[in-house]
Amino acid sequence: MSKQLVSIIDVPKHIGEEITIGAWVANKSGKGKIAFLQLRDGTAFFQGVAFKPNFIEKFGEEEGLEKFDTIKHLSQETSIYVTGMVKEDERSKFGYELDITDIEVIGKSQDYPITPKEHGTDFLMDNRHLWLRSRKQMAIQQIRNAIIYATYDFFDKNGFIKFDSPILSSNAAEDSTELFETDYFGTPAFLSQSGQLYLEAGAMALGRVFDFGPVFRAEKSKTRRHLTEFWMMDAEYSFLSHDESLDLQEAYVKALIQGAIDRAPQALEILERDVDLLKKYIAEPFKRVSYDEAIDLLQAHENDEDTDYEHLEHGDDFGSPHETWISNYFGVPTFVVNYPASFKAFYMKPVPGNPERVLCADLLAPEGYGEIIGGSMREDDYDALVAKMEELGMDRSEYEFYLDLRKYGSVPHGGFGIGIERMVTFVAGTKHIREAIPFPRMLHRIKP
Repeated sequence: MSKQLVSIIDVPKHIGEEITIGAWVANKSGKGKIAFLQLRDGTAFFQGVAFKPNFIEKFGEEEGLEKFDTIKHLSQETSIYVTGMVKEDERSKFGYELDITDIEVIGKSQDYPITPKEHGTDFLMDNRHLWLRSRKQMAIQQIRNAIIYATYDFFDKNGFIKFDSPILSSNAAEDSTELFETDYFGTPAFLSQSGQLYLEAGAMALGRVFDFGPVFRAEKSKTRRHLTEFWMMDAEYSFLSHDESLDLQEAYVKALIQGAIDRAPQALEILERDVDLLKKYIAEPFKRVSYDEAIDLLQAHENDEDTDYEHLEHGDDFGSPHETWISNYFGVPTFVVNYPASFKAFYMKPVPGNPERVLCADLLAPEGYGEIIGGSMREDDYDALVAKMEELGMDRSEYEFYLDLRKYGSVPHGGFGIGIERMVTFVAGTKHIREAIPFPRMLHRIKP
């Protein structure tokens, strides 16, 4: 049997040709003289059909019956080389199918644990290495791949340079209570929460930089939106205003959505994602509302029949129900800007004339997906940043390199970060972030 293989996703290019596919058996059916195989090879799913008389005619009765019997008794996830003629077939949901003419078993699969029936989440997570083979899980990973590809493409086209920040650090970029600590040859070190502080150094050297890699948050949270290890894209840029930053973030998110539509249409179809709704998010401008305007809206509607969130005062932080209501109210991704300085990071630049608010923005995704981007203008004045750190009781010695950036040619600059898993969850339309990464790390899960 020829081993010049054709990927399933390329099968439509070979109508009327005999081809060979390397695949796994996802499922099978049939009776009597006919057998149907549901095949997958990582690129897509496909159906093959085998007819007993055709095998007897081609190989003779003994060998033909043996090969057909092999097909009928293939178990789930057996790996095979399958050869056949690609034929158009309107009855097939693919529009074509493979008329199987030969088969070769590569690797047998006995007692595959994830059978085509309902399984509990814990069981599926314990068998995550196998669950990834299922149709929906494959689709989610294909969307993840499309979003990562679109990330690199977007930043390259917009003049950004890939800049790799360290994973081990001696300081905290975000909440110091959420750090994973390790011993670095006798010195305390921490797994990175964000590459932002180092990216600011990159922006002062290269103008526009971005980083993409794993980050770690020791959050004792069991919500559907939190992981302890996830992949973050951080971008930093010099000589860009707050409004220009929001424009860039909006363009980036739209590019990610478009990238998934262009590169993973079959995956979106498998997940039954409303593509027209995704296209609406691309076509319409994102809404921008200030934190204080958002609080006013929440207070004005808190007694509405369909609301389900707690009362907030100005100065309170949003919870997930508040974020959901705000984004659903506007119906498109919504930037909430200028939050109180009291619960935002030390490095954020105050709003001119209003030191109680900072030049920052969170992008809230509709449909209940909440925050997907956080960004801000960074404090570029040395004395102001030192004063803020002293106010918070921070140890300046751990941030000397960061303060140096304000001493030697400081410029207006800002940046933002996006957790790729949250974006994948939003674009894919899935309910839980654990499915947006191959092997999720959560509060009570570190295996497999």
